[in-house]
Amino acid sequence: MNISENLNNLCHSIDNSVKLVAVSKTKSNEQIMEAYEAGQKIFGENKVQELVSKYNSLPKDIEWHMVGHLQKNKVKYIADFIKLIHSVDNFKLLKEINRQAKKNNVTIDCLLQIKIASEETKFGLSIDQVKPILESEEFKSLKNISIIGLMGMASFTNNEEILKNEFSYLNDFFNNLRITYPNITVLSMGMSYDYKLAIQYGSNMVRVGSLIFGARN
Repeated sequence: MNISENLNNLCHSIDNSVKLVAVSKTKSNEQIMEAYEAGQKIFGENKVQELVSKYNSLPKDIEWHMVGHLQKNKVKYIADFIKLIHSVDNFKLLKEINRQAKKNNVTIDCLLQIKIASEETKFGLSIDQVKPILESEEFKSLKNISIIGLMGMASFTNNEEILKNEFSYLNDFFNNLRITYPNITVLSMGMSYDYKLAIQYGSNMVRVGSLIFGARN
């Protein structure tokens, strides 16, 4: 099955209210163009150097998302074109994104990454850290970023009960936060192996790679 067929099957399996981010890390420009020509316009990358290279050589109406761990010193390379940063996991990074956005006279949309998995390799804020950030005067002074939602990476497991608990935990917090912060509308959860379950638990943005492009190189 080719990329356009994979994409078509995937789009039929998710509701129109769920945004699909095609995770194109390690994939060639030719593979991305096949997905693009099949109608996919949102792509996610996890390495800044690869993201910049692809941005420079691919159509300018592609909406690029940064879905991987982002170091502060790399923000400047993507600030002028990035549409959404999924992986904001500390306040210092948020301040740097704001600084670089201001330099480029743009506002950058961000998601706060929440640690929902028990795996040590996963990054993220704890739920207890979120409200103090959003309520702080320092955060309110950042005029070139917009927090539009939350992102979570579930455990890499086949145990559905663990996944349900993690997705449910983040969805509950998301719904609670929205009462006070109505601008928080995006819940980015779910990847190739668990996106259907994530959607059942409230995800409205999924990050899918291997189901579109095939297994990673």
